[in-house]
Amino acid sequence: MVVSKKPMLSVPGAAWDDPAAALASARHEFGEHGGVNMSIEVSTTFTVMEPEIMRRMFAGELGPARNFFIYSRHFNPTVLNLSRQMAALEGTEAGYCTASGMSAISSVLMQICSSGGHVVASRTLYGGTHALLTHFLPRACNITTSFVDIMDHAAVGDAVVEGKTKVLFFESMSNPTLTVADVPELSRIAHDKGVMVVVDNTFAPMVLSPARLGADVVVHSISKFISGGADIIAGAICGPAKLVNSMMDLHQGSLMLLGPTMNAKVAFELSERIPHLGLRMKEHCARALAFTMRLKKMGIRVLYPGLEDHPQHDLLTSMMNKDYGFGGIMCVDMETEERANRLMHLLQNYTQFGLMAVSLGYYETLMSCSGSSTSSEMNEEEKALAGISPGLVRMSVGYTGTLEQRWGQLEKAISRMQKPGLDLFGKN
Repeated sequence: MVVSKKPMLSVPGAAWDDPAAALASARHEFGEHGGVNMSIEVSTTFTVMEPEIMRRMFAGELGPARNFFIYSRHFNPTVLNLSRQMAALEGTEAGYCTASGMSAISSVLMQICSSGGHVVASRTLYGGTHALLTHFLPRACNITTSFVDIMDHAAVGDAVVEGKTKVLFFESMSNPTLTVADVPELSRIAHDKGVMVVVDNTFAPMVLSPARLGADVVVHSISKFISGGADIIAGAICGPAKLVNSMMDLHQGSLMLLGPTMNAKVAFELSERIPHLGLRMKEHCARALAFTMRLKKMGIRVLYPGLEDHPQHDLLTSMMNKDYGFGGIMCVDMETEERANRLMHLLQNYTQFGLMAVSLGYYETLMSCSGSSTSSEMNEEEKALAGISPGLVRMSVGYTGTLEQRWGQLEKAISRMQKPGLDLFGKN
């Protein structure tokens, strides 16, 4: 039995010109006393005026679509509003916000796939997602995964097992190699075989809208660009109302029963940040493009889909939302882990360009050597197949300071790297 027979989280028919227009057309929730900002509903449980109402709520006859709430693990008004914003952002019928990005991914996969189910996934994924698919789901749920080169469309189709494969999973822009997936073509291949498409769009909010390109479900780690402050852990699921409702089913729903509940205070903070996400993304992307173009002229090996020689530059150009840029992540390949570590040390401790830390989307530049950090869950063979060089430095480009100030710091560190006779820490 579903919680409600109506699409409780749907975003009513907003014209979809681009993500910013969709967000501006979404429902604006006012505060209890007319405040321009919504109130925070911190209650865990909600009262009813008549006993019959509670019975009808548990029977699925009344729900959040008509402002009837049972318990905040189920639906909370503040979290519901953020979920509507996320659905508007991604152009989907419904959305639901969770306690983390990994909880969003795992809940979706466990809802769509039953025991004995099968997933086809990109071989280049965030390390935590790769570990979930490689180790946890087979052991705990009897759900197996075939990893493929997502750019090899024939291999993707061949990996689908008729009657068993339920999901094609990939990242719109891969972590950390920045491979751009052909969302329309991959969606066509999957749908022709009756398979649902789930896309992680964490690297490219505003830049790409996978649901508008054919994907069924879009997941996010809101902790990254959408939050922007490196101070909140959160996730989101955006997709059909039927799926979201099934995930909230009182008896069978993965979100309802596993309980990755978002705190209402967190939802409020995030709802105040989403309206300026577009402005932030434009600056992240503009600086990433400027830095990579200049680094390339210096002879440094860089990966960035905004560069014309990137293998998927034309593909991204054909799919991207106009004016938001090519993404806020760039990679510098130093070939060896030792050289990668030396560069990061100089950038943090010698020129103050950025910070050695995992994650992304912060207003300061964050950098890490992917092979020994966020992709360390993969073995050496898996990293090689995914194209992750031992010296690949992933940089989430920030926007503090001026562009020229930050470029001077980056250029100074690179120049220091090129001087002979320096030790690991750039000293003679």
